[in-house]
Amino acid sequence: MTTRRSERAAERPATDVPEGREMSAASPEDPAAGHPGGGEHDASALDHHRGAGPGPASGPGAGEHGAATGRLDANGTADEGPGADAGEHDAAGGRRTDGEPVRDEVDQLVLSWRQERPDLDVSPLEVLSRVSRLARHLDRARRASFAEHGLEPWEFDVLTTLRRSGPPYELSPGALLRATLVTSGTMTNRIDRLAAARLVRRRPDPEDRRGVLVSLTDQGRARVDEAFADLLRRERELLAGLAPTDRATLAALLRTILVPFDTAHTPT
Repeated sequence: MTTRRSERAAERPATDVPEGREMSAASPEDPAAGHPGGGEHDASALDHHRGAGPGPASGPGAGEHGAATGRLDANGTADEGPGADAGEHDAAGGRRTDGEPVRDEVDQLVLSWRQERPDLDVSPLEVLSRVSRLARHLDRARRASFAEHGLEPWEFDVLTTLRRSGPPYELSPGALLRATLVTSGTMTNRIDRLAAARLVRRRPDPEDRRGVLVSLTDQGRARVDEAFADLLRRERELLAGLAPTDRATLAALLRTILVPFDTAHTPT
């Protein structure tokens, strides 16, 4: 499906997105969206190893991890180009075909920093630089999936919030903004635009004469179902190198890291 929105989404460079319970890319109409945000898969802003310059995250050597062009960020983090180490290793087994352990760019940057700053414990880089790099690949996959279905990331976030609420797929604007952690003005703008696109509709709240309810249209439900299925397919591809038991172990470890942040951001 080719729309003006999808063309903009496809052309916009992928960027890291704010931390929160679920991933939500900052939208053009929400300049203050840098606080903890909602959405279906919120990539945490865990990469405190970011380089000094902005720059797009798409394409070989772009953004803060520029291994393809030999550029590194302030901590030496680099982004391998497409096809890096292709065919050299068995991802599931973690070893190259010649029997040597698989090494990535993070291994090199950690080695370099240990040589340059032996007085520092740089072990956090081994985990968080990889989380950051994976988040960038996930963001690219998300944007590609949404663009294919004519959606912006923020549109997907609102539609999936309604979709997973269950029949009749209807929430108040207040419930939507609490779920996606944006301001009231931002949510009003988003609902207006989704209603204009006939993806949601408003109706008076029968229990509150001054309130309204927002619900998915049939078109909105079909669009978000297709986009979500496509996103899951792309995410499975990102995790293809892990066996099911390894995925479960990784999920449990990441949960342990994230729970304190989620608790801190839960309204009391």
